[in-house]
Amino acid sequence: MTALLYRGRLAPTPTGYLHLGHARTFWIAYQRSLATGGALILRNEDLDASRCQSVYATAMLEDLRWFGLSWSEGPDVGGPHAPYCQSERRDWYLRCWKTLHAAGSIYPCSLSRKDVQAALQAPHGEEAEPIYPPQLRTPIETGRQVTEPGSSNWRFRVPDGHTIRFADGRHGLVERTAGVDFGDFLVWRKDGFPAYELAVVADDHAMQITEVVRGDDLLTSTARQLLLYEALGWTPPEFYHCKLMLDQMGVRLAKRSAALSLRELRAASHTPEELRASWNQSDPKPGATT
Repeated sequence: MTALLYRGRLAPTPTGYLHLGHARTFWIAYQRSLATGGALILRNEDLDASRCQSVYATAMLEDLRWFGLSWSEGPDVGGPHAPYCQSERRDWYLRCWKTLHAAGSIYPCSLSRKDVQAALQAPHGEEAEPIYPPQLRTPIETGRQVTEPGSSNWRFRVPDGHTIRFADGRHGLVERTAGVDFGDFLVWRKDGFPAYELAVVADDHAMQITEVVRGDDLLTSTARQLLLYEALGWTPPEFYHCKLMLDQMGVRLAKRSAALSLRELRAASHTPEELRASWNQSDPKPGATT
């Protein structure tokens, strides 16, 4: 990647106040864009209408700027790839759905989460990925006659037994096997909007993102998304998965960790410089070879 081509992104979801773990991941993304002289794009991932709130969308912009981050494109500054709020990009997602539908890569699924769980042959641990049972797949011709997703969930049919491999900027070679590490996954929800996997792939491609920086908890999502890139005929970006920040109990931070929200830390008179200095600098320096 050359300096002129690098395009990174920040992609917060306004379902609560950003915490220190978000800030650390976003700071790494920011530093990696600075190291190349490239661009950084901020995208408001506000697809979940039941949980996303405008107060959090406003707060995330304020908190990130207070923390020292800046971006060249986003919902507050505009740019050539607007709109930068996912809730305003449904037409684009629908075009992507139609491409997948025409290729026969997806199928409608009327089963609830409870139905899927009941069909699993063995219990899964709390952190394990529930595998969608292949026997619940609809026949290949199901849904082929429709031209819109309608009120159904739609799943991507994974190639069982196929191993997806990718080079991660921090981990090196990562492998996940379809049907073992993950199963058929949602790409479109019955509420009329795309699921996370399709939305981020569609937007990262449209916004010409060249490197995705995010947390370790999304390594398996990357494998799913690479299948979507292939099905859509697009070249995927590079990936860099950051170490997650844990609390004193060894549990990863979540938005319910109010005491470590940037809002609360700022109110307690902490400074961004002080907070950044407290991090464990275990990640390679931006631009370093791993």
